Amino acid sequence: MSVLVVGLSHKSASLPVLEQAVVSGDTLGKLIRDVSQAPNVGGTFVVSTCNRVEVYAEVDKFHGGVSSICDLLARHSGIPLGELTPNLYVHYEDRAVQHLLAVACGLESMVVGESQILGQVRQALSVAREQATLSRGLSELGTLALRTAKRAHSETGIDRAGANLVSIGIAVARGRLGAAPADPARPLDGLRVLVVGAGSMSSLAATTASRLGAARIVVANRTADRAGRLAAAVGGSTASLTALAGPVAGADLVISCTGAAGVVISADLVTEALARRGAPGRPLVLLDLAMPRDVDPAVAALPGAELVGLDTLGDRPAGAGEPPELAGLATRDADVEAVRAIVAEEFAARVSAVHAARVAPTVVALRAKAAQVVDAELARLSGRLPADHRTLGEVERAMRRVVDKLLHAPTVRVKELAGSPGGDAYEDALRVLFDLDPAVVAAVTLADASAPGPAPAPDPARTRQENDT
Repeated sequence: MSVLVVGLSHKSASLPVLEQAVVSGDTLGKLIRDVSQAPNVGGTFVVSTCNRVEVYAEVDKFHGGVSSICDLLARHSGIPLGELTPNLYVHYEDRAVQHLLAVACGLESMVVGESQILGQVRQALSVAREQATLSRGLSELGTLALRTAKRAHSETGIDRAGANLVSIGIAVARGRLGAAPADPARPLDGLRVLVVGAGSMSSLAATTASRLGAARIVVANRTADRAGRLAAAVGGSTASLTALAGPVAGADLVISCTGAAGVVISADLVTEALARRGAPGRPLVLLDLAMPRDVDPAVAALPGAELVGLDTLGDRPAGAGEPPELAGLATRDADVEAVRAIVAEEFAARVSAVHAARVAPTVVALRAKAAQVVDAELARLSGRLPADHRTLGEVERAMRRVVDKLLHAPTVRVKELAGSPGGDAYEDALRVLFDLDPAVVAAVTLADASAPGPAPAPDPARTRQENDT
């Protein structure tokens, strides 16, 4: 089986398409199960975030796997296949592995280097494990991706290069509010913040706003208890989600990140809120971090309102009308290159292990044949030598040491050469020179494939394919 990824992200699709394609909750579970049961698929997991939906699968046929996954993505997103296809990308075998490592490290994120994706990949693997769709090969690949991402964050400055969407979103929004703050460490000093929602992203928004000096924080959520707990944690207050015009009117910055399926803050609601604010003054800035969007896009056209959405954010330095804090979020080339080097190192180690594993059955068969020869000679000697167990034991140990020393260099070398151009020829030569029985080699391979533990990685010697569907 080989690794395949079919997906779309902020790099390949517009925000409206991503909004419709995103899957979560029961829909995500159904998609995972349907993909796992599709023809040509041996296992799967799905990474679904606010700016990407990617299906990873182990497949035995490239075209069959791509076709099945594309059909299921279209069915579960409700986007006609003909409209969805131009937004998709496909990576296969080595390129699929490299893509996952880059994604987990934050190199493919809207904000390069952000660390939230690491937890999202871990969660995707956990969900697939709970659904019993995570094959051994994909589990092994997931472990590699998580390890690579942890190295990236601990060994480089990629955390300085990137920031989560909340931090960069607040930085961009603050720039729309006018004059720069007196204290750069407290950009929200004296400002009133309304947080709509009480989930994990909203909690991060509220705590970040508090840390950045917000004078007042109000939390509005469908469930009053959750709103109360979040508000208490940041020393704020609560508001009703069904009567938002007043709280919006009283805020300088509104951060909305609910899990609602439709618009939560309409243009009419914002129009009413602006009317309550009276004479024009500081603009009302709305930061929409939800997917699908919480804020009606028409709000951007209202005088006195500024809308910052996911399509506004990205990995860029400070620009016109944005605070200098954004310059600190610009990607540092050296940090990104350091992470790319880690990805390349981990990928190379995996490829080396794959090559070594591929020739392992031949090596095992060779050593088994050598052991049989030693056993046969010992049996012959045992009938000729005096019945001195100590002498026979010394002879046996000496013979086995000689065999081990003779086989050590060629077996190690054939593993090293397996990854070189024409590497298969070295393995074939070993089989011919030592007259190894192909049936024995095949039996070892079959035993390895059926043994418990991580599944063998895909064979890199197969033809690599990467298509854009």
